[in-house]
Amino acid sequence: MGAMTDAANPQQAQSTEAELIAIRREKLAKLRDLGIDPYGARFAVTTTPGELHADFAEGRTVKIAGRIIALRDMGKSVFFQIGDVHGSIQGYIGTKNLSETQAAAWKCLDRGDWIGIEGETFVTRTGEPTVKVASFTVLSKALRPMPDKFHGLADRETKYRKRHLDLMGNPESATLFVTRSRMVAEIRRFFHERGFLEVETPMLQDIPGGAAARPFETYHNALGMPLTLRIAPELFLKRLLVGGFTRIFELNRNFRNEGISRRHNPEFTMLEAYWAFSDFEEMADLVEDLTCHLAEKFCSGLKIEHKDDEGNVTRTIDLTRPWRRANYHDLIMAAAGADFFDLTPALRRERCGELGVQISPEMEDYEVIQQVFEKKVEEHTFDPCFVTRVASELVPLAKVTPGGKTVEVYELIINGQEISPGYSELNDPDVQRQRLEHQAGGEEEQKVDYDFIETLEHGMPPAGGIGIGIDRLIMMLTGAPTIRDVVLFPLLKRKE
Repeated sequence: MGAMTDAANPQQAQSTEAELIAIRREKLAKLRDLGIDPYGARFAVTTTPGELHADFAEGRTVKIAGRIIALRDMGKSVFFQIGDVHGSIQGYIGTKNLSETQAAAWKCLDRGDWIGIEGETFVTRTGEPTVKVASFTVLSKALRPMPDKFHGLADRETKYRKRHLDLMGNPESATLFVTRSRMVAEIRRFFHERGFLEVETPMLQDIPGGAAARPFETYHNALGMPLTLRIAPELFLKRLLVGGFTRIFELNRNFRNEGISRRHNPEFTMLEAYWAFSDFEEMADLVEDLTCHLAEKFCSGLKIEHKDDEGNVTRTIDLTRPWRRANYHDLIMAAAGADFFDLTPALRRERCGELGVQISPEMEDYEVIQQVFEKKVEEHTFDPCFVTRVASELVPLAKVTPGGKTVEVYELIINGQEISPGYSELNDPDVQRQRLEHQAGGEEEQKVDYDFIETLEHGMPPAGGIGIGIDRLIMMLTGAPTIRDVVLFPLLKRKE
């Protein structure tokens, strides 16, 4: 059989992109001369290419539509692949069986064009499920060529800037994003089954709250007031607890005007959920249940392999239950010395130098300790670990542990990064006021949401709350190396 080419004419394989575009425009004109609309219309399908391949049976009459992914022209016989992000199937067409118009139209088709086909299923001598085409309909003529069939789209920046080309040329990327969509749908189903209601809270806020992060700022002309894009939905969700909702969640987009890295994108997807009369321990159980459920449903088990660009396994994450739970201070002492918390703040700074942990002069002591945790504990923790009893300064919206200076919190670390925090939520309005004012550092009028404090004074039930970084969770479950690989359109610096 002949090799797969960009078009029915193998000589086009060596053409430049400009030449290919010119040739395709000529074919576009020929289609119109034949009285064929090259941009089609409605085409009623009976199934999809992926579904047909997965549930194949001979002798079925089917109508499917998709992009021509590959062409193998043998003169009077043509084999081709037709598909979309869900999968593909082989088609066979005998040009001698076509009408004169359809035969001429077929010669105008290339890889990348969208067509609808109708025909009967059969299996070739080599055992390949195939559709024998009786008729076809042109649905969209592509004027630019697809990425190289055999090498896909290798350049990472082009993959992120032109995701449509990545999805065309790399089946692995297409599969990953289909899996992401299905995982998000399953997360919704998981919470619905447990009696949680999905709600929506504002993306535009006059006071950013729920996290310590720099917001994106905007301005509402009609109201004449500055606004910010939300950094977290937490304070509005807690207002709903006060109002009488007892189990709620929101899958939301958050925006933080901060750095970009393989773990950070300025726009990201979070899940927050609140469960009245619960606490951080029960919320940890909930997150463990959810993550293991997703792994078993979509990843074939609880051992998650992470690979490099060459396909070599670099790490295997073990999600086998029960997951480890460990005290924040104990983990730091194991990494930084048993005497770490007996040192003065000045000596702790010296210890950071010995450990190779970079700190800045303006950091407060608790921030220095947190920096040690992030660099010497978090980045080296790959199997799941719920880190509990963290410093109260780090989480001003959580309940203080009775008789102590820590808070009833977990931070779930997997694969060297935080996947989910969970709290026993602070519902004492007076303590909440003090904690938020301390966090604001003298800029209360700008940063403290006193309307939220007033809301708490109407009575918020004790509750457990969680946040889950959906992008990071999917990175971990799919083995993706960067957040840009699981976000369809990551933010990139504009090309000059």
